[in-house]
Amino acid sequence: MTARQNVRGSTRDYSYNILKKKILRLELEPGTKISEKEMADELNVSRTPIREAFMKLAQEELLDIIPQSGTVVSKINLQHVEEGRFIREKIEKEIVTLVCSKFAEDDRFKLESNLAMQRLCSDKKNLHNLQLDEEFFQLDEEFHQILFSSCGKARTWEMLQMLNNHFNRLRLLRLSSSLNWEIIISQHHEIYRLILNQDVDHARKMMEEHLNLVVIEQNELRKAYPHYFI
Repeated sequence: MTARQNVRGSTRDYSYNILKKKILRLELEPGTKISEKEMADELNVSRTPIREAFMKLAQEELLDIIPQSGTVVSKINLQHVEEGRFIREKIEKEIVTLVCSKFAEDDRFKLESNLAMQRLCSDKKNLHNLQLDEEFFQLDEEFHQILFSSCGKARTWEMLQMLNNHFNRLRLLRLSSSLNWEIIISQHHEIYRLILNQDVDHARKMMEEHLNLVVIEQNELRKAYPHYFI
């Protein structure tokens, strides 16, 4: 690969990563019309890597490229949300089954540290009304990722991320709409406790309940943000 090709690839990847983060974080709201030129100007890159990033994001169903009309940030598709949630529920119930049978000390330490950081993040938000939604979201993601990695299924976790773009946007919207994250934290603690006790049946049931939280609240979110959904 030539230096020029490498720079182009790096610029394309940079543009893609920044735009994807903006979409997932809802900085670019669902239904927002965007253009190659404005994004190129904002990121200080040429239009070619932006065009390539747009195409990749369209393949991931985060952008709708409409001929003769323009490019729009896709609205949150609740059918896609349910499909992503369904797949995660089925797989993560099997993940906790595996973890219950073998959970290394290093992974136990990682999970305990993660839970402590979740509590700290929630307390800071409640005390100071800080915007920590994304930080808590990342801690939530890390909690589940540790479980996958601990039983040798890190690649499975990465595969799931490709199917959960709409699910994750809904989760971030949920976090930003609620000051109280206690139910999420308490369920994480309970999952951890059940894993330590090797209580497979209850751990599976708790994981299912945990991943159904968004289903319970999505109707309220749709009422609050009707323009975000299709």
